[in-house]
Amino acid sequence: MTYTILGRCAKTGRVGIGIATFSITVGRYAHSTKSNAGVTVTQANANENNNALALRLLSQGLGATAVLDRLKANDAYHSYRQIGVIDRTGAVAAYTGAHVRGWAGEATGPNYIATGNGLRGQHVVEAIAKGFVAEPDADLEHRLLLALEYGRDAGGQGNATAHRTERSAALQVSSRHIHPDIDLRVDLHDRAVDELRRIWTVYKQYEAYYAERGRNPRNAPGQEAFMATLRPAAE
Repeated sequence: MTYTILGRCAKTGRVGIGIATFSITVGRYAHSTKSNAGVTVTQANANENNNALALRLLSQGLGATAVLDRLKANDAYHSYRQIGVIDRTGAVAAYTGAHVRGWAGEATGPNYIATGNGLRGQHVVEAIAKGFVAEPDADLEHRLLLALEYGRDAGGQGNATAHRTERSAALQVSSRHIHPDIDLRVDLHDRAVDELRRIWTVYKQYEAYYAERGRNPRNAPGQEAFMATLRPAAE
């Protein structure tokens, strides 16, 4: 039971993933973005090796469809998985295997893949896609969070009669650095999507400070001095 948004910002080339699930510690599977390469995920019955392989192939210049074909050819159990790939141009490729449990599928468009399994229906991935495109001029990370929130509000995980709450969630965005710009996760929480939004909201106030502290440590204020400048609600 997982739903995910893979996205690329057409203006900046930044790539990212937002993911939420009933399982715990989903962040370990969300290390799947690379600057100037793309973003990918393998979920349902996750194969952690796929993300590393896909990012390596994307870095070599292969397109999304070619990468997906390689992943399937390299995995005897690909019919038990969902795979999504977006390359550096924004081209997308998505796959849902025949043995993935519950309602499973995707909605795609230029620069995004909304995908999920164990969901309450097609309307959930359609809502995720709607959330991603709702504010096209916003930062990519906000758009990814909005997509997760739309999916949650559309019913999220479960079946026709019962909902399963999101217990873990993660957000990762990369741009020009070898490391992600944003890498946040909620490992176990009764309202993981809400908690991920809360963490991101606080982190955004620290983001520029942490980056500057690394670039210019001699002149950086101490963390307590910096925190004193924040709005009280963020402390």
